[in-house]
Amino acid sequence: MKKVFTSLPFKLLVGVVIGIIAGQFAGFESAGAVGDAVMNVVVTVRFVLSELINFCVPLIVIGFIAPSITRLGRNASRMLGVALICAYMSSILAALLSMAAGYGIIPRLSIVSEVEGLKELPEVIFRLEIPEIMSVMSALVLSVLLGLACTWTNAVTITNMLEEFQKIVLQAVTRVVIPILPVFIGFTFCALSYEGTITKQLPVFIQIVLIVIVGHYFWMAVLYIAAGIYSGSNPLDVVKNYGPAYITAIGTMSSSATLAVALRCAKKSEPPLRDDMVDFGIPLFANIHLCGSVLTEVFFVMTVSQILYGKMPDVGTMVLFCLLLGVFAIGAPGVPGGTVMASLGLITGVLGFDETGTALMLTIFALQDSFGTACNITGDGALTMILSGYANRHKIGEQDLKRMSGTRWTNEI
Repeated sequence: MKKVFTSLPFKLLVGVVIGIIAGQFAGFESAGAVGDAVMNVVVTVRFVLSELINFCVPLIVIGFIAPSITRLGRNASRMLGVALICAYMSSILAALLSMAAGYGIIPRLSIVSEVEGLKELPEVIFRLEIPEIMSVMSALVLSVLLGLACTWTNAVTITNMLEEFQKIVLQAVTRVVIPILPVFIGFTFCALSYEGTITKQLPVFIQIVLIVIVGHYFWMAVLYIAAGIYSGSNPLDVVKNYGPAYITAIGTMSSSATLAVALRCAKKSEPPLRDDMVDFGIPLFANIHLCGSVLTEVFFVMTVSQILYGKMPDVGTMVLFCLLLGVFAIGAPGVPGGTVMASLGLITGVLGFDETGTALMLTIFALQDSFGTACNITGDGALTMILSGYANRHKIGEQDLKRMSGTRWTNEI
């Protein structure tokens, strides 16, 4: 029970509730000058926290993308390449499916972009601007080039420095960004509640969470059917053993905490899953295969864009976002909501979200985090089926592939 009360989703939920209630009270006419003073503090603190979070985004991109590429280079092999392609294709296809569903479903939802009678927020009193060290796209390009160059030149010293830099960034995220998130999101929802936006759009948020969960089940079905066709095995022989892993993922909201259970479930699925492929694939996919999280994020950004900005991003922008999101997901940091944290740069840089949009994304993503993680973990079994089928088709004998998966990255998805 203590873990529940100290978990990030619980803190975010508390922040949301307190923020909405505070915003309602501040909006009452009887609050008068006190309400105005409270909102002055709220918008100012929210601005400063937003600047701090945005400053950290390029550091997060460099700190996690570049070391991830160097690890793949050190452990490059035929099976690793196949696993990486499978994980990336699953993620981007799930993203494109979610995008298509978004264009078809979101216009049919009762979303009112401009609600009549909204109150105007007061101006920021103290603008403490913290410029980013570089743009997010510059950080992404630098990360890719740096990671590839280290692999090509076998630059051991720089590679070790990148590993150390990742640890530094992870501590900054864990000790600074994550603790201030509930405050930032609480103040954001306070502002939205004061304006009147969030209270009028609450039914929409409930609808999209339920739609996304249905999308998770649909994509898992697609993965297992495709894996069964390719491998020539019955996918039900794997799915029937994955119940404990799915439930554990919902409870822990962590792929790393679920890994031991997932391995046990996968081991029971022989012969569809070869033992050596389970040892290699399950730990690797737990870190690089984030189909559920990616599917969720794509649908959510489209909905938030419609709610806050009155329109969804155009198709070309969304396709670019989906393709890049697959890359960002592979290097997602080991914190709750790692996928959306790593892709904040895409959300602000490619889609043009402001601090209100990013706060909404962080909140609704975290509140359904457990189901996204469960989809990721269960989908790993399907990709391991594909690996087993590939190995059998190409007559690759059973071998010890544990070492190929390298250092396991911890993603709190």
